[in-house]
Amino acid sequence: QVQLVESGGGLVQAGGSLRLSCAASGLAFSTYGMAWFRQAPGKEREFVAVVNWSGDSTRYADSVKGRLTISRDNAKNTVYLQMNSLKPEDTAVYYCAAGAFRTTSSEFGAWGQGTQVTVSS
Repeated sequence: QVQLVESGGGLVQAGGSLRLSCAASGLAFSTYGMAWFRQAPGKEREFVAVVNWSGDSTRYADSVKGRLTISRDNAKNTVYLQMNSLKPEDTAVYYCAAGAFRTTSSEFGAWGQGTQVTVSS
């Protein structure tokens, strides 16, 4: 079965950095768009970033442009989210998803369990 396992979350001070990883198995990883979404307490899940199957095209939410970078390594079946200049409003559970090169959650059929990112002020 398809499994997406996130790691790398934690507690960091504002201005700091984290690198999230998502290891995929049970799917033809290199044929899928891969994305990161996040959900803060009391809010709906929102799009963060997506990368196409080859890694040469990306899209970002306006709120994270210039600070977060999505990338993938198809040899390792892994997608990454490098998070720099973190802000308290980045605090959320971050989810990895596999699907199309799109920005809406309905385009993604496989999801990880999520990893908590907490940014203190």
